[in-house]
Amino acid sequence: MSATSGPGPIVSFEKVNKWYGEFHVLRDVELVIARGERIVICGPSGSGKSTLIRCINRLEEHQSGRLIVDGTELGDDLRATERVRREVGMVFQQFNLFPHLNVLENLTLAPMWVARVPRKEAEARAMAQLERVRIADQARKYPLQLSGGQQQRVAIARALCLTPKVMLFDEPTSALDPEMIKEVLDVMIELADGGMTMICVTHEMGFARSVADRVVFMDQGQIVEDSPPADFFNSPRSERGREFLSKILGH
Repeated sequence: MSATSGPGPIVSFEKVNKWYGEFHVLRDVELVIARGERIVICGPSGSGKSTLIRCINRLEEHQSGRLIVDGTELGDDLRATERVRREVGMVFQQFNLFPHLNVLENLTLAPMWVARVPRKEAEARAMAQLERVRIADQARKYPLQLSGGQQQRVAIARALCLTPKVMLFDEPTSALDPEMIKEVLDVMIELADGGMTMICVTHEMGFARSVADRVVFMDQGQIVEDSPPADFFNSPRSERGREFLSKILGH
């Protein structure tokens, strides 16, 4: 039986390890995320942050330990992987939109082909999500007619169209011009306020301070700190955490 409606955690890493050849990218990761929690993962470049969240929908495969998502353990069972992927939405650095399809077509593709939703219902669902990210007036445009911030909001709406239980964000603002970052973060803040389980890799520390329930700080493939934002920003426990904050916040 799946723990779909149960009280258990939505994501659980138990001694998870991953290697790329000789490179040990995740080292004995232990992390439990409750339903509705908002987690920000930060750390220096190459610390394993993106790999960690890509394991949650098996875009990356871990080699040892256990990774359980909503009661389903991820491993070699393809049906289990497909089941988890239907419940986990992901937004990447690059928008990954199909340039030859308009915005509405980009959003209806997965519901129609993966979830077998009829076209009319898929379009209604897509328009509802475009309203949610405040971009419904752009539904008939093509991605390259939109700004970077608009394209990223379309990408968020597309992920929401499969009604995921968890949303993963992999540095969703890093490819954007500074003036476009706020419009994407505003949409993410609204999602967080709506109770969505969110796991976000980002360097936007203002977002982490105001939205996260916990900040997970990684370095060299390990979780070094896992604490409420106020504790992490005001009194990081580790030397590595202090160094990171001094570089990123300039003090």
